[in-house]
Amino acid sequence: MLKALEEIVKIARERKEKPIEGSYTNKLLKDKSLSKAKILEEINELIDAVEKGTNKIHESADILYHLIVYLEANDIKIEDVMDELKKRRK
Repeated sequence: MLKALEEIVKIARERKEKPIEGSYTNKLLKDKSLSKAKILEEINELIDAVEKGTNKIHESADILYHLIVYLEANDIKIEDVMDELKKRRK
């Protein structure tokens, strides 16, 4: 499970360092307002999917992907986010 998330982070970081022409990930990394808009759109789509009982997994995956790319675009390391979550455990 975590391997898939690690792979998405790795790809986002690779694209950030070595952009690939035509890459959707690079488009999101370069255009922070597009990246923000996509997160908001995907969250609304997930809420709608949950309420209707359809596409919940697909929309959840979209949110995770777009969030990871958004974090990388804004120099927020997922490792730091995970450390913060660990601090919150009781």
